[in-house]
Amino acid sequence: MVFQLLAQESSQSGSSLVSLALPVLMIVGFYFLLIRPQRSRQRAQQALLSALEVGDDIMTSGGIFGTIVDIDDDEGILTVEIAPGTRVRMVRNGIAQRFVEEDAYDEADDSDDEVDQEP
Repeated sequence: MVFQLLAQESSQSGSSLVSLALPVLMIVGFYFLLIRPQRSRQRAQQALLSALEVGDDIMTSGGIFGTIVDIDDDEGILTVEIAPGTRVRMVRNGIAQRFVEEDAYDEADDSDDEVDQEP
């Protein structure tokens, strides 16, 4: 009889440990699957918006391609030329993507190769 009571108590404490550990594991799992990737995407978007300069080729969140013509940092408004002679004013946060010319990187890579080849 005493052994049965001890066995019941030990099984109840084991199940209560599992019932406490399961929510903690779920919270940790949600953090790594949902919250952490979202924060990294937000940081990347903020870095993109802070690096915008006049002359950059961009794509808006609506899918319109254009070139930045003017930046008003006080109001956070950009003037984007979407076609020759067609300019649109938009909020800085409306920029989804920035396109970087690959020629600048190719020239940098070529100059590094030349330095490596010299004796």
